[in-house]
Amino acid sequence: MSVTTKDVMEMFDLKLVSGQEGIGRHIAISDISRPGLEMAGYFTHYPANRVQLLGKTELSFFDMLLPHERAERMKKLCTADTPAIIISHDMKVPEELKIASNEEQVPVLTARMATTHFSSLLTNFLESKLAPTTAVHGVLVDIYGVGVLITGKSGVGKSETALELVKRGHRLVADDCVEIRQETENTLVGNAPKLIEHLLEIRGLGIIDIMTLFGASAIRSFKRISLVIDLEIWNPSKTYDRLGLEEEKMKIIDTELTKLTIPVRPGRNLSVIIEVASMNYRLKRMGVNAAEEFSNRLNDVISQNEEESY
Repeated sequence: MSVTTKDVMEMFDLKLVSGQEGIGRHIAISDISRPGLEMAGYFTHYPANRVQLLGKTELSFFDMLLPHERAERMKKLCTADTPAIIISHDMKVPEELKIASNEEQVPVLTARMATTHFSSLLTNFLESKLAPTTAVHGVLVDIYGVGVLITGKSGVGKSETALELVKRGHRLVADDCVEIRQETENTLVGNAPKLIEHLLEIRGLGIIDIMTLFGASAIRSFKRISLVIDLEIWNPSKTYDRLGLEEEKMKIIDTELTKLTIPVRPGRNLSVIIEVASMNYRLKRMGVNAAEEFSNRLNDVISQNEEESY
């Protein structure tokens, strides 16, 4: 996803002072620069492609410079790659900066917030918008606070299972197509494309609106993904994990998620199985692993029997 200076201006209610022609410039990275060294004249490693944030420290030092130094520093600060220059505390914009920004078409904006607070908010906003993204065919449901991505071939019953889960009090995030972005390391957040938000497709019924049928409490706009459950038609020749000791992984972008493969056959209540899988996942994260406890008990019994046989 691309972010422009205009998006930032509208998001944080910033005031545009000069350089109006460059308001559509794209912001490529989430890092923010506070050009203190540049104010002192050191531009060797100037990160021109970042948003430049000027606070009281930078502008108070700027006021100490000679007139010709002020004009020179501001001219170097405004480059063709600079997406925006933002001044915090709603301070007065130096005339030298206005002139340079209009010449190079670099938008200069002012923010009412304090420098550190605004820097934190802007960084979080840019990281969210510029995060790596992908799309996965599946259904995302919030089950007991666990974001469960249900995958499988077309027609296996993903949407029908999601409908049953919603009826049981859980919340739908996305059906058919799940947009996923990596906000931070090991954190994947999924949401529905705007076109199909709150909608669920059931073969034989067609498109249904979950929010209209079940209310606002039945849907979520986005959810962190913690668990992947892959539904597949039961294959009699395949051996499925019966103890749960082996943990399969699925990699999405740069994050590995726990993956469970659930065979589908008549008579299996998939919604209940997925509910239990979500609760069991939470228990494991809390340090309770029923499969490992059973395996340890079994090993103890085997060891005891071996000792008695001797």
